[in-house]
Amino acid sequence: MRKMKKVKTLDLFTQQLIPLDLPDIFRKIYYFLYSNSNIPRAERLGSEMIKLLFCKIYDELNQRSVFKTHKNESEKEVGEKIRKLFEEVKEKYPDVFNKDDKIYLDNKSIKSIVAFLQNYTLTNTERDVISESFQAFWGPGLRGEKGQFFTPRNVVKMCVKMLNPKPGDRVIDPACGSGGFLIEVLSHLKSKGASNIFGIDKEIDLVKISKAYMAIVGDGHSNIFCADSLYPESWPEDMKNKINDGSFNIVLTNPPFGAKIHVEDKKILKNFKLAHKWIKDKNGDWKITNKITKQVPQVLFIERCLQLLKPGGKMAIVLPDGIFGNPSDSYIWKYILNEAKILAIVSLPPETFLPSTHTKTSVLFLEKKESNDEKDYPIFMAIAEKVGHDKNGKTIFKMDKNGRYILDEYGNKIIDDDLPIIVNRYLEYVSTGKLKKNDRFGFVVRLSQIKNNIFIPSYYDPEVKEELIKLEKSKYKLVSIGELEKQKIISIKRGHEVGSKFYGLGNVPFVRTSDIVNWEIKVDPIKCIPEEIYEKYKNRQDIKEWDILLVTDGTFLIGRTAIVTPLDKKIVIQSHIRRIRCLKPDLLHPFLLLYLLNTPIVQKQIKEKTFVQATISTVGNRLKEIILPIPKEDTEKNKIIKEVEEIVKLKMKAKEKMDMLLNNKEV
Repeated sequence: MRKMKKVKTLDLFTQQLIPLDLPDIFRKIYYFLYSNSNIPRAERLGSEMIKLLFCKIYDELNQRSVFKTHKNESEKEVGEKIRKLFEEVKEKYPDVFNKDDKIYLDNKSIKSIVAFLQNYTLTNTERDVISESFQAFWGPGLRGEKGQFFTPRNVVKMCVKMLNPKPGDRVIDPACGSGGFLIEVLSHLKSKGASNIFGIDKEIDLVKISKAYMAIVGDGHSNIFCADSLYPESWPEDMKNKINDGSFNIVLTNPPFGAKIHVEDKKILKNFKLAHKWIKDKNGDWKITNKITKQVPQVLFIERCLQLLKPGGKMAIVLPDGIFGNPSDSYIWKYILNEAKILAIVSLPPETFLPSTHTKTSVLFLEKKESNDEKDYPIFMAIAEKVGHDKNGKTIFKMDKNGRYILDEYGNKIIDDDLPIIVNRYLEYVSTGKLKKNDRFGFVVRLSQIKNNIFIPSYYDPEVKEELIKLEKSKYKLVSIGELEKQKIISIKRGHEVGSKFYGLGNVPFVRTSDIVNWEIKVDPIKCIPEEIYEKYKNRQDIKEWDILLVTDGTFLIGRTAIVTPLDKKIVIQSHIRRIRCLKPDLLHPFLLLYLLNTPIVQKQIKEKTFVQATISTVGNRLKEIILPIPKEDTEKNKIIKEVEEIVKLKMKAKEKMDMLLNNKEV
């Protein structure tokens, strides 16, 4: 009996898991083995699981019905027949397993796994369920140790659909992991052309998974190699003969990434322009030098992918967002723009790789140049806010305004995922050369419109621009924070770091980003600092009544504000906070500024201008680009000022009462 739910036939982006509970079964197997088997190490359990999964798949393909058990069958009997089955598997797939490979799991564990899986037919399920199951099992052992994170299947499908490989195209993933991109290409080509699909990965266990996976779908496992993609000189001869630079039509990859993972071997680095030091000349243009320097793998993989591509070939690569907006990384774009045309950039939400990593990523689509004629061209951009699961990896479904699930025509809940919409918009754009609608699901920015090498789609969000235009046409005057500072209507100062060694040694509040909540400063006594430290920073920070504090650096707290009341003015603020002072309250009152900074349109702008620089999210100097919609009518301004004043006074009164109560004074 198969544990299946009757549903509509799956299309490219249907995300129901069939069988629905198979990934959970694999997680249960992992925890069972980790707690009960004779193998204590997680990574070795992964190797054992590959062997048993392949036995199960081989058994199904050959209709053997060996991978089954019943309560009267002893653990020894099950162990012996599965080990015998594995010997057949090794003969069938010699490039997946070595002759000396054995199943090391104890008989009790083998029988338990067989019992767990025997009611499921893996080869007849939607192929991506297999991937989900591998990933669910391998996650605890592999997650993040070397910057490797399995690519969610909806991201994989988006990339394949947008690049649209054709029969006969040579395709490669130089960091193939478990083979998700390669399998999806085979699926896209309806299992034809496996001999033209190649994969490389350094991790032997991942290579085995990929080979096994390719064996299920088509006879493509012979083109999966265990090697270092970045060091082709080290490849075996047969691999060198099959994989040559400039020979591929399509490259898809999600390379290892991380700020702490560097390639330092000069034998590898010497082959990459992006592993050389780049400096700016007197005109501010980036120039390459002869000096070789260590580099993070994700940057090297950009260049490696372009090396593998034919002129006119296309690639999709998942990259951390820092590359798309960090000023110190802008030399990378100098290289990219010299070698390739940017086809598209799709911004992915922070939840995409959670719970593995919260790193914000985007997908970059490039076409290797055939000539240098095109100096300006349109770039398709999109901003995905929902990716089908939450931060815990749990599937999320579309809901209406009343919190009820939206169902399809078959009565099934609909996955809340923006990527299928983005794909459809891109295909519409490619086929017609234009978009019927410009919103976050698809819009076009010309290369000449790119500012300061910032390639983050949210920075150019057309929905925000459209909303600002509407406000300007009504009763608001649009003024940037930078203009207000230039006109000396406001002044802006940054806080300081005092050092944690002074925490708790005094009574002066040291205000951190987490202390700014609902327009107020919440004092944390544990972080209070001595009087002498306050005196050191007092004049430099110059905090006064009715100054506005704005969080500009961090992760989730950027955009929070507080106003300094007479109860708060003796404080020192952290470096992640900006102090904004209204120098001409008759032109811009601090209560009005506090209100404006918290309006939805301003908070949207703060969000769109926040991105990773080095290892922290920040608004940086882009704060000055933020537009404030100031009411034109004095009556409207005064109304807002009065209402904010009432709120601030109520908060002050509540704080005073609380202090009196806690200090046993009369209220």
